[in-house]
Amino acid sequence: MEALFDTANISIDALNARCENTLNTAIGLSFTDIDEHNLYAELEVGTNNCQPLGHLNGGTSLAIIEILGSLAANLIIDNSIFVAVGQQVNAHHFRPALKGEKVKARAYALHTGKKSHVWEVVISNLAQKTICKGTITMAVIKKQP
Repeated sequence: MEALFDTANISIDALNARCENTLNTAIGLSFTDIDEHNLYAELEVGTNNCQPLGHLNGGTSLAIIEILGSLAANLIIDNSIFVAVGQQVNAHHFRPALKGEKVKARAYALHTGKKSHVWEVVISNLAQKTICKGTITMAVIKKQP
């Protein structure tokens, strides 16, 4: 399988810096690694991303899917001509992640066409049990002049 990401030219520090003062910062999400086919991130469940019962908020999980899938799509297209924008995001929640617990997320491509991408994102706890799994469909469109 051909590599999607040019890992020699992608810096995790640069990706995190690019997303400072965005939703990433608000929910505490940080990118941790990238390999040829996967983009990884993590966050700790806390007051900034949980619901009143102290569980990771489902909206936070959807935000993680949106953030990772969107960034991943934009990392593999020609950004001088195109931009990838979200069209649809969906998810299934399987178990809670509790306040104080760290969760990890992994995004990988299911489809990378010329006009659309579909990325799957799996959010799991440190015991590698799936918390949430979802997909995001991205439209690849020409940049406006």
